[in-house]
Amino acid sequence: MMTKVLIGVAVVIVLLVILVATRPSTFRVRRSIAIAAPPEAIFARVNDFKAWRDWSPWEKIDPNMTRTLGGSPAGEGATYAWVGNGQVGSGSMTIVRSERPSRIEIRLDFVKPFKGTNQARFTFEPAPGGTTNVTWDMDGRMSFPAKAISLFMSMDKMIGGQFDKGLATLKTLAEADAQPTATATAAAR
Repeated sequence: MMTKVLIGVAVVIVLLVILVATRPSTFRVRRSIAIAAPPEAIFARVNDFKAWRDWSPWEKIDPNMTRTLGGSPAGEGATYAWVGNGQVGSGSMTIVRSERPSRIEIRLDFVKPFKGTNQARFTFEPAPGGTTNVTWDMDGRMSFPAKAISLFMSMDKMIGGQFDKGLATLKTLAEADAQPTATATAAAR
């Protein structure tokens, strides 16, 4: 009887390993929002890591995290390292491409809770009516443990909501900044 139980457990483990191994080895999380502000104004808030304290969702999760800024003051070569609580972990970011005012690419190197390297991109596309379509996406490779976790929780569900929160805060700030400019332009007419 015990032999049959052990064989059954072994079969289940092998099937789980096969199932995990067949999961996708990459992921992508993507969110977009329309913001009533010019691309240049929104771009400036993302291109300067000092400005991330105002809108990044992870800053609100752990306001006591340690931050170290380095490299260029903004744009290509700017760096941001953090050490935070269990929810934000630790790691670093480097802006590897900055095309004013349309695109920013960031290399993310995570240390905790899991090691990994991902790529994030922000794009800023002018749209009719003076709005800008802002897209924040991130992609990376999935390790075997991450694939196992993805059986129960997708990367999209784990961080997509944080992207939504960050973009909503970015929208609020950029639109508030754009309001005085719109009022001044209307008054000048």
